[in-house]
Amino acid sequence: MIPTDRALALAREKGLDLVEVAPEANPVVCKIVNYGKYRYQQGKREKKQPKTSRLKEVKFTIQTGEHDFQTKLARIREFLGDGHKVRVSVFFKGRQIIHTAKGEEILARVTAATEDMAKVDQDTMSRGRTLQMLLVPLPRKGGRSEDKDAQSGGQAV
Repeated sequence: MIPTDRALALAREKGLDLVEVAPEANPVVCKIVNYGKYRYQQGKREKKQPKTSRLKEVKFTIQTGEHDFQTKLARIREFLGDGHKVRVSVFFKGRQIIHTAKGEEILARVTAATEDMAKVDQDTMSRGRTLQMLLVPLPRKGGRSEDKDAQSGGQAV
């Protein structure tokens, strides 16, 4: 344990900053680091942490054109890439309800187009005038564990 004034003097000698790492600890833990670099790496670490997945919904009708289909498919792929679950719905208006096969065909196309990055968590189900299915992203491969002290570029005080 080093007194605060001594730690500040050491930091000034090296041209670095004295940063509180654990203010709740007893005694308080500080590090001598380049503060700008420390903040940058802290931000990177926060971005690396997985975000909570949310449920997104994309809606189709049986009259959805090819260009609109491709646009909505791109949004589905974007949501899945961000780690969100996606509910894909096909709505039937009026007498369109007799063409449920076309709705199932749309859902099958979406499934085939996203099979590289998602799996069907909830198969096609009918809810009133809608057909729905739920896609969940496949787990990502990779992830490295790195020495935290080597990343911060500093020494503990």
